[in-house]
Amino acid sequence: MPDARPVPPQPHAEVPGPEASAAAPPPSPDASAPLPSRRGLGGSASVSGALAPPPHFVEGRVVVVEADPKWPYLFQREADRIRDALGAKALEIEHVGSTAVPGLCAKPCIDVLLTVPDPADEDAYLPPLERAGYALWHREPDLEGHRVLRGPDVNTNVHLYGPGAAEAERLLLFRDRLRTDGADRGLYERTKWELARRTWDSVQDYADAKAELVEQIIARARAAAAPAE
Repeated sequence: MPDARPVPPQPHAEVPGPEASAAAPPPSPDASAPLPSRRGLGGSASVSGALAPPPHFVEGRVVVVEADPKWPYLFQREADRIRDALGAKALEIEHVGSTAVPGLCAKPCIDVLLTVPDPADEDAYLPPLERAGYALWHREPDLEGHRVLRGPDVNTNVHLYGPGAAEAERLLLFRDRLRTDGADRGLYERTKWELARRTWDSVQDYADAKAELVEQIIARARAAAAPAE
C-alpha cells in the first residue's frame, strides 16, 4: 500500500437513488468544452494537476451553475478512462451527484462512484489510476473503505467503495429519486440556490447545511421503493 499522504477535509458527492435505477440520459454528441480544469493554464494531465484546488469554491462561496448537457458526456469520458486503467477491477462505475440528474443545477464537478473488490488493497488499483492521471485525495478506511480520487483534467471526484457499501447505495438511491420525482428535485434545487448565495468556511459546511433535506428525500425514496403490505 502506498505511504499515506496528508489529505484535506473530505470532498463529498453533492448528493448521496429507488433501487431500480432510472436510465441516465445519453451522452451529448456535440459536447466540447470541459468543466473547469484542475491544471490551470496549459500542461498535460498529471497527479499534481489532480491535486490543484477545486474551482467550485471561490471566496467563501460554492459555485452552483445551471444544468449543462455536456455533463453526461464528461462522465462517460471519465468512466472510459477508469475502465481502461482498471479493466475488470472496476466492478461498477456510476455517475452520481447533481450533475447526474438531468436539468438540475450543480457544482461544476463530475462525481463518479467506483466500486472495486477491496478498497484497502490500494496496490491493486491506485498505481494504474495514478498512471491515468488520478490522485488520491482522501482516505476514510473506517467508512466502508471510502477513498476519494481527483481527476486529471476536468473537475472530477471519484468516490471509491467496495461491493455492497451502504453509502454507495445511498448515493444511487438519492440520485434516482431526483431523476424521477419532480417535487423533490425542485425542492432540492431551490435549497441549493439559496445556500449558494451564502458564504461558507468550506464546501463541507455547505454540504452539511443540506444534510437534513437529503435525509428526508432518501427516506421518501426508501418508502416509495418498499413493497406494499
